[in-house]
Amino acid sequence: MSETKTLSVTRLVRRMRNLLEIELGELWVEGEVSNMRKQASGHIYFTLKDAGAQISCVLFKGNARHAKVQPDNGMQVKLFGEISVYEARGSVQLVVKKVEPAGEGELQAKFDRLKNKLKEEGLFDEDNKLPIPKFPKKVGLITSGTGAALQDMLNVLSRRAPWVQPILYPVQVQGKGAERGIADAINQWSNWDENGMPEVDVIIIGRGGGSLEDLWNFNEEVVARAIYDCEIPIVSAVGHEIDFTIADFVADMRAPTPSAAAELVVPDGEALSNKLGRMQTSMSRTVTSTIEKHDAILQGMSRGLSRSPDRVLREPMQRLILARRDLDDGVMLSLKSKTDGIRELQYRINTQKPEAVIDRRFDKLAHLSQKLTFTVAEKINQHANHITELSSMLRTLGPESVFARGFSVTLDAEGKIIKDAKTLKVGDTITTKFHQGKATSKVSKTENTD
Repeated sequence: MSETKTLSVTRLVRRMRNLLEIELGELWVEGEVSNMRKQASGHIYFTLKDAGAQISCVLFKGNARHAKVQPDNGMQVKLFGEISVYEARGSVQLVVKKVEPAGEGELQAKFDRLKNKLKEEGLFDEDNKLPIPKFPKKVGLITSGTGAALQDMLNVLSRRAPWVQPILYPVQVQGKGAERGIADAINQWSNWDENGMPEVDVIIIGRGGGSLEDLWNFNEEVVARAIYDCEIPIVSAVGHEIDFTIADFVADMRAPTPSAAAELVVPDGEALSNKLGRMQTSMSRTVTSTIEKHDAILQGMSRGLSRSPDRVLREPMQRLILARRDLDDGVMLSLKSKTDGIRELQYRINTQKPEAVIDRRFDKLAHLSQKLTFTVAEKINQHANHITELSSMLRTLGPESVFARGFSVTLDAEGKIIKDAKTLKVGDTITTKFHQGKATSKVSKTENTD
């Protein structure tokens, strides 16, 4: 009977661990978190389960700090990690490296695809957005009729602008098919006259905060296109300040919350009243000052007309006589200046003969021509000497002089210079170029000098 080979428990468990790590490696697993225990060290231990099985998991402190979400009991998650065996207990466990909410990755990818598609079509362009009216009289609200968002908006509208009439179009803001109801409401108001809807100046669509799945109806294409086609300005107020939806990018304005949307679409009545009061006071002061100023002018004119016509016209006549005298003096002074200028020009013409000026110009031109000829000749000689020197250097240092002294150069089959024998193999064809002609040969042996 042959001797049976036996393993120690340690070697058995270690072989199990090696097989699992090699066979499965790193992978993604999805399930529900349970039995979570967070240690003082920062490590987190929990169980990941589904309807048919469960597995122990460990999330070490370093990976826990960088996880997108912290695992908690009952949470649906996607885990990325490595299957291993805890040798001390011989139990299989998943060493977790990444934690993500289940389903969020797919939804985020879908969100990004639709966002890029609509952006390329121009639905986000600022040029297509409608201006929000400064003083709306009627505000349309497309939201849940029972949600807290509606009460928040109504409270803000009544506090800031009690004269504004809010009109509710209740819709389902979450769940399957809710996006169709939201889009229908927008389309109904876009064609309010044909559909028998009350006319509004601006529309707010929105809801309170929630997860990506809760807000998803506002990421549907049917809602985005309804917003884009609507002829009434739309303010999108979906979720909290950190939440962004496709509706936010298409809408004419995005508000961080429903309450903020209500504040953005209507003015503050109290601040407006104070501003009107200040304007009224300023206008009253301006009108009073203007009236007093013109009243003083009228009184002065009235006092002036009470005098005789001769006394009224005496001062203007004196100003007219003085102006006439100043005008005559100015004309005579200008005439004298022009006459003196003409006399000076005549003197300069008589003292400078045109023949002498022409002779001087010819002499100067001849001198410049002689100087130019000399300079050009000198430059030509300098360049000729320089070219001669360069030609001599080229003949001395150029490759032809090297060949003439008995040197040669060896090229490979592609015509490249061979600098090292290591690059050659026995049987390679090489070409050696001499001062006169060249020779082709094959390598029969190579030697290295290093």
